[in-house]
Amino acid sequence: MDDGRVGAGTFSGDLHEPVRPKERLAWADVAKGACIVLVVLWHVIAKDYLQIDWRSSTPLPGAWGTVGEQLLPLRMPLFFAISGFFAANAVRRPWRVVGRSKVAKFLYLYGLWLCVHTLLLSFAPDFDTARATGVLHFLEQLTITPSNLWYLQALAVYFVLTKLTLRIPPAVMIGAAFLLSATAAAELVATPGDRGGMYQNLVFFLVGLHGKPIVARVARTASWARFFAVAVPYLGVLAVIQYLGARTWFGLWPSVSLVAVFLGVTLASLATRWAALTRSLTDIGRQTLPIYVVHMPLLALLHVALVGPMSNAGAAVQLVIAVVEPAVMTAVVVAVCLLLYRVLPNRWLFDLPALRRSAPARVR
Repeated sequence: MDDGRVGAGTFSGDLHEPVRPKERLAWADVAKGACIVLVVLWHVIAKDYLQIDWRSSTPLPGAWGTVGEQLLPLRMPLFFAISGFFAANAVRRPWRVVGRSKVAKFLYLYGLWLCVHTLLLSFAPDFDTARATGVLHFLEQLTITPSNLWYLQALAVYFVLTKLTLRIPPAVMIGAAFLLSATAAAELVATPGDRGGMYQNLVFFLVGLHGKPIVARVARTASWARFFAVAVPYLGVLAVIQYLGARTWFGLWPSVSLVAVFLGVTLASLATRWAALTRSLTDIGRQTLPIYVVHMPLLALLHVALVGPMSNAGAAVQLVIAVVEPAVMTAVVVAVCLLLYRVLPNRWLFDLPALRRSAPARVR
């Protein structure tokens, strides 16, 4: 993800394909902006909000938790589908280009920020998230059992896998990835750490990459009638899954997530009809990398500082906290992440450092 600043790379707002401003698709930026906000919101709910000692019986924490869980089929599947959408051209470039601009870049960012997370999370030992507790554990997270930064490692792996299999029919690859996703979601294979996320989301990356024309057509022809025609039964299916505890039924979860991706692309396209909303989400969608890599340790430190006062607050104050805390904390975390991005050295914290200084481009 780049931000357009000279010297920081061509930050187009995604982790995938540098795009000139005139080529940007507003709906894709809106979708990425919404996804990263929902990722932060879920972590706020699960790792901060639900850890507060609620002194009064209120259904609000449970309601927030349920909302977060029901968005699970949308957040990362849609994020990876957009990633694949932007990667469709990049993956066909020569290996030397893909190897540096994609594979090496994402692995570098993963290793760098894993070190940062390991250090900062050591100051919040009670914060409920995976962190390396020793050298061997760190090496395990660096290689075979990714941490909560797994999205970066997954992108590197997906680019290599996709590049190696370009000659295989897309239907075969998508079908195999669907079976892998279904197997992981059904808990038929071991998925320590966030390895399960890597197994489950390859299919959405491939759908976005190989199905780019279809995804673009869904966005281009979006309508409220079609959205509600799919969304209403989709919500009913989610309710049935929740009631039956059917999340691990083989094939069900990736199928539901594919529908969620369809709805997410449709809604993102429809949202571009509101200029103010489009500006807000596209601004975030073009800067998702700093939010993704910074938000967890920042949330951990905020949680350590605030969980005590929030847990010991009076009944009236806790009622207000129960209503607004996830939304307010999410907004604060996103804003601080973007502020830190502006002041931190982005040449090496948010991009792969150049091996040598490039010659200045001529002004035409």
